[in-house]
Parts: sequence; C-alpha cells; structure tokens
Amino acid sequence: MNYTGSCHCGRIAFEVDGELAGELTGVVACNCSICRRKGALMWFVPRAALKLKTSESDMASYSFNKHVIKHRFCPHCGIHPFGEGRRPDGVESAAINVRCLDDVDIESLPVKHYDGRAL
Repeated sequence: MNYTGSCHCGRIAFEVDGELAGELTGVVACNCSICRRKGALMWFVPRAALKLKTSESDMASYSFNKHVIKHRFCPHCGIHPFGEGRRPDGVESAAINVRCLDDVDIESLPVKHYDGRAL
C-alpha cells in the first residue's frame, strides 16, 4: 500500500510504501527518553520506501545518545513525522510516526512495546 503523511503544518510531506498491518509489521511504542515524551508510534520500513514530497531543507534533525538515528521534525510546527538510521545489519531504515499518516485507523493497529529505556 501507499500511504501519505505530513507534519501538522504540512511543510514536511511524504509518501511511504509498505504493509502497515501485516503479520510481521505493526507499530512500536518505545519507552526511551525521547519516544516516551513525543508519544510516537513507529512503523519501521526500508529507507527506500520513504519518498519525501518536500525539500529536506524544510526539516530539522535531532540526535542523542549514540547519534545513530536522525529524529526528523518540523522546525515550524514541531511535529516528528519520522526518523532515519541503520538497522544493526547496516540496512538503511526509516521509522515512520503512524500518527502522521493520513487515513489510518491507529486504534486497529497491533502495538509492540519496546523497552528502549533499558538500553
């Protein structure tokens, strides 16, 4: 499926391809210091599945701890639509905040809880 999404003000807009509710997919709620505060529900996809519809210059980034994930957010409205990084096997990946996707019934998605606080 193809999904569209954006930050609140629309300055960061994107499309993402994949199966959001497939057997091996779903969303992740992490309790690390940043995810807990922003309340994001993340869907992990290959970075190539994420297509920006706006300029990368419209985004800001934040990294912390080991600085391996770029937490992308809008400098105008403050919303965090996705993050970028590499999986442990080196594959480039994106973590899509499903709360920023259009026309998705978030309540129907299976949520996996991840103990990022323990890392």
